[in-house]
Amino acid sequence: MAFDFSLKLCLMVAFLACSLDYTAKARPLGSTSTLISRLKLDEQSPSCWDSLLQLQACTGEIILFFINGETHIGQKCCEAIRTIGEHCWPELMDALGFTVEEGNMLEGYCTSTASDAPPSPTVVPVNLVP
Repeated sequence: MAFDFSLKLCLMVAFLACSLDYTAKARPLGSTSTLISRLKLDEQSPSCWDSLLQLQACTGEIILFFINGETHIGQKCCEAIRTIGEHCWPELMDALGFTVEEGNMLEGYCTSTASDAPPSPTVVPVNLVP
């Protein structure tokens, strides 16, 4: 009786192993989208990854922006928000837990502060006399 049970068990395990092997071979190996294309890893990727790290570093500013209504987010943080929203992964703000409205508020604030920023100082060449 025990021999009959172990024989059935071995046959069932062998059948499952063969069927799993068959289904693994039946899947298509080619993929139409690669990880590089999904993450947009092209010539802009270094700025995207840097912006993501900068966004992580300014999390405190963003939290205070929403909790206290404090309307000061640093320039580097705003640059990161704009870069991610416009050039990298617009859906990332949702993935980080921000609602669409919160993401729009951050991008709106950062866009308005970018237009209010003073122009960059120009460098005037100086002629040096020997």
